[in-house]
Amino acid sequence: MKMVSCATYEGIEAKVVHVESTLTKGLPSFSVVGMASASINEAKERVKSALLSNEFIFPPKRITINLAPSDVKKEGSQFDLSIALLIALDYLEDDLSEWFVFGELGLDGAVKENIQLYPLMLSLANQKIIKKAVVPFESLEKLSKICGVEFYGVKRLEEAIELLKNYVDAVPNCTYKKIDYPSYVIDEEEYYFDEGYKEDFLDVKGQEVAKRAALISAAGFHNLLLEGSPGCGKSMIAQRLRYILPPLSSDDILEIAKLDALEAKEPEFRPLRSFRAPHHSSTTASIFGGGSHKAKIGEVGLAHRGILFFDELPHFSRVVLEALREPLQDNKIRISRVNSKVEYPSDFLFVSAMNPCPCGNLLNSQKECRCSELEIQRYKNRLSDPFLERIDLCVVMQQVSSKDKVTISSKEMHSQVIEVHKRAKLRGQTRFSAKLNDDEIEKYCVLDDDAKNVLNMAVEKFALSFRSIKKIQKVSRTIADLEGIDIIEKRHVLEALSYRRRG
Repeated sequence: MKMVSCATYEGIEAKVVHVESTLTKGLPSFSVVGMASASINEAKERVKSALLSNEFIFPPKRITINLAPSDVKKEGSQFDLSIALLIALDYLEDDLSEWFVFGELGLDGAVKENIQLYPLMLSLANQKIIKKAVVPFESLEKLSKICGVEFYGVKRLEEAIELLKNYVDAVPNCTYKKIDYPSYVIDEEEYYFDEGYKEDFLDVKGQEVAKRAALISAAGFHNLLLEGSPGCGKSMIAQRLRYILPPLSSDDILEIAKLDALEAKEPEFRPLRSFRAPHHSSTTASIFGGGSHKAKIGEVGLAHRGILFFDELPHFSRVVLEALREPLQDNKIRISRVNSKVEYPSDFLFVSAMNPCPCGNLLNSQKECRCSELEIQRYKNRLSDPFLERIDLCVVMQQVSSKDKVTISSKEMHSQVIEVHKRAKLRGQTRFSAKLNDDEIEKYCVLDDDAKNVLNMAVEKFALSFRSIKKIQKVSRTIADLEGIDIIEKRHVLEALSYRRRG
């Protein structure tokens, strides 16, 4: 029996598949077993044609290919090359089990790239279970961003056969390429950032309170709700927030690239976080993921490490908003179906925008609001208190005025965010301030006596819940970091309290 390794998806992570082969006496046949999908069963014809095109003579034997473990459903054309190599090299006595082999075969023996290849490779590399792999030559440019793996690129089946026949002398033809963006190093970890501000806060005139809240939100990854009349700049601020978010480690960049590849987008390998903005008419499955036979990732999972933006927040269905509470709290989403149970990471910054009333003119001094009190109350009641408790910063935006001026650029705001990121890392924080757990809050969110008194008074006056208290402490931590102060002071707590939602 001969064996090489390949991989398939289990959720969004790669699952190692051992491709085994036996050629035994019996009526000539060719079968693939081990819960293979239709795309893998079709591989038999591609493999036959590719081998025959390269002057390989099929032995008059019973060929059996097993994909282990047999209880995992396998999908994808990346198994073609593995199957062909096992048949062609059946005579070889060497152990090939440590080799991973990926590639789709053309009928003429050309080795082609597969859309699933990059995310599979990245997942295997992150799990530290792959050391060397035979891959399509055209994939080397993307795969060179993954460190710690030796890649051997091949253009045709005969090249792959020669490579594994003489694997002892084989030399990898792909070297790790460092990410070419500005960076800095803290505790031996390198963090990258992009200075190309495609959309700039220079375009947002006035709205000083909202821009300050956006800065705090970006620096600490605090969830943000912007409320205001139509056209006051809510969406503008949300879209520009993406460009001032904290820097990314190389692992984060590769993880975002993996999500791009899962969505069939070409990965850019930029230190730019994702921005997902589903429409309010989107289905629950499209936002959270799902599927009757195989659970697929949704907008919440694709927003991992980036921004999930809900415009017209109250128009999203109650089911969606209430289901969003779990990923906002736990930073992961669980999908349970009869055929599969999958858990996705969903550590994102939630940004939302809403009008003050159904017609949008409640806060406008020049336009009359056409809504009754009952309609306004129904509109606001779409958002439950448990959901709103998961929002750290709530801002009522000002009316647009001709006197509004430009005050700060994205570059200036981003430099402040970077300084906060450095302070947090040097302090020992492994997570953003908004994501700190209870023990980390006690350790890093230290208040002076005046700040404690103000917070205690707020607890009594506003009947704050435990969750609200902790959120105020975490927001105060970020505000203090923006000023470069280690101990949280009274004014930091007061500003954090000013962002509480009222009414």
